[in-house]
Amino acid sequence: MKKDATLIIDAKTIEHSTRRIAYQIYEANFDNNVIYIVGIAKSGVLFAQSIISFLKQISDLEIHFIQLEINKKNSHLPIKTSVDVNVLKNQSVVLVDDVLNTGSTLIYATKNLLEVPLKQLKTAVLVNRNHKNYPIKADYKGISLSTSINEHIQVILDSESNGVYLS
Repeated sequence: MKKDATLIIDAKTIEHSTRRIAYQIYEANFDNNVIYIVGIAKSGVLFAQSIISFLKQISDLEIHFIQLEINKKNSHLPIKTSVDVNVLKNQSVVLVDDVLNTGSTLIYATKNLLEVPLKQLKTAVLVNRNHKNYPIKADYKGISLSTSINEHIQVILDSESNGVYLS
């Protein structure tokens, strides 16, 4: 974390937002037996795993996790997934990332997932920054922030300093 970063969302608020998103995902999928949660590495994976943890507490859905790796600086480069995307055929999928900024990461990840016909594809983010360059939105979001393009959002989910920081 940068020295001049300001905590804008604490760990307790992240937990509350994650629980709320899990309930929203369950409500949208209560008639499904199976759901696939696809986390975008690195922080998106941690956020996805938190969502899965809450989903397991509140539902009897069969939940499958897939990790998606994308070069966030060059999102058009080849994408890797932990399993073949063909397992997603006719399935309900939630694509998860930590921050939605310009939308390039989510749009390229979505393009990759749409290589097979899906039953449903939704997106979930912890922070929506409203600086989109692509026509993509977050179906489930923890918080929307109106920030300047020069400000940086950092999400920390794997340490004692868990939180969302603005610098």
